[in-house]
Amino acid sequence: MKSLNTEHNQSAAESGDVFDVSDPTKNVDEDGREKRTGTWLTASAHIITAVIGSGVLSLAWAIAQLGWIAGTLILIIFSFITYFTSTMLADCYRAPDPVTGKRNYTYMDVVRSYLGGRKVQLCGVAQYGNLVGITVGYTITASISLVAVGKANCFHDKGHHADCALSNYPYMAVFGIIQIILSQIPNFHKLSFLSLMAAVMSFTYATIGIGLAIATVAGGKVGKTNLTGTVVGVDVTATQKIWRSFQAVGDIAFAYAYATVLIEIQDTLKSSPAENKAMKRASLVGVSTTTFFYILCGCLGYAAFGNQAPGDFLTDFGFYEPFWLIDFANACIAVHLIGAYQVFAQPIFQFVEKKCNRNWPDNKFITSEYSVNVPFLGKFNISLFRLVWRTAYVVITTLVAMIFPFFNAILGLIGAASFWPLTVYFPVEMHIAQTKVKKYSPRWIGLKMLCWVCLVVSLLAGAGSIAGLISSVKTYKPFRTAHE
Repeated sequence: MKSLNTEHNQSAAESGDVFDVSDPTKNVDEDGREKRTGTWLTASAHIITAVIGSGVLSLAWAIAQLGWIAGTLILIIFSFITYFTSTMLADCYRAPDPVTGKRNYTYMDVVRSYLGGRKVQLCGVAQYGNLVGITVGYTITASISLVAVGKANCFHDKGHHADCALSNYPYMAVFGIIQIILSQIPNFHKLSFLSLMAAVMSFTYATIGIGLAIATVAGGKVGKTNLTGTVVGVDVTATQKIWRSFQAVGDIAFAYAYATVLIEIQDTLKSSPAENKAMKRASLVGVSTTTFFYILCGCLGYAAFGNQAPGDFLTDFGFYEPFWLIDFANACIAVHLIGAYQVFAQPIFQFVEKKCNRNWPDNKFITSEYSVNVPFLGKFNISLFRLVWRTAYVVITTLVAMIFPFFNAILGLIGAASFWPLTVYFPVEMHIAQTKVKKYSPRWIGLKMLCWVCLVVSLLAGAGSIAGLISSVKTYKPFRTAHE
């Protein structure tokens, strides 16, 4: 192993690129950092990977709780709010001017540039707490999908009422091992191939879910639906109706949770054309594409299953046949979540590593990089600190997922906790600061009203998710195989 000591070489090592000694300027941007190569297309792939995740699987259940009118309307409203605020956030990437200003590399850097003070710490708590929650949630969802493959084969062989209980824990462990390996990818700039693959997987399983729902509706075996969703006294109690409706809003909010990593995605874009223009285009493509799939999945899933729609229509066995297609769809979910985990984990990794490098610049364990020649794969740059810290993070999130494997309630809680601060409040406040919107002007009042309405929605969604989580915990026995 050969130690990489010079500053330029270390920068190149962090990116995994070979440094061009003959002309170092070819490898860096105007600020001396690694040269960016991303386009609106790769950014769209990152967004789709982040957005069309496990959230899409719970939308039929969410529409069932809210009904045809409210469910569809809330989906569309969330998509508009997400796109509207993402354009504001994209303009804040550079400060003070959105085209020629100084680059901000992370969401917290943007908040520091425009708002400063205690809001920077509040942003950090919201962003990184949300990212940790998402990585835990994706570990749960991936294991559920892998278990569903085994169950689908069992039900096909033994009948739909057979006892086909399987434990999630071995699959969580396998998912964790894969993430330990992928976590050694140095930074976000090297995730494009993973995001493109994950985006293809997300389209594939969403399309399969839509196709199966259409086949069910066409076959006439549909559930009972209502304009207002589940019926009090028939499907649910009055209390359940209220709490589940709030939780459903949280699930929809989770389905649009990508503002958390928007700045980190934008930081992969080339400087020409202007990053904010490319990011707005990517956001439009990403949000419109995902909303189209969401409406199809949610509405067709509700049409197929009615008020009894399962929490996850591919893994809770709303469909049993063709079993091989169910197997393939669930395998696609698992592969997609392998990539999506990294999209959300990389900002955490880089935040901790930058902090440690800044605080202990002379610590060899933290700062040293080593070049390792791997047979058939070429040279890789290894950091012992990165290896130890990222492995520890994956192990901890996997253990937390094993202790709290509750799909819908976890998604709703994460969505509720992150939607207001990261998707609405900070983008709006930074837009007001950047464009100097006059206080008490119609635009200022409208933006403030949007913040307050979204805060109330997030609080109600969070309350509903906590109620669902408490209900699940009451009957849960950790590290046991749940029988169907």
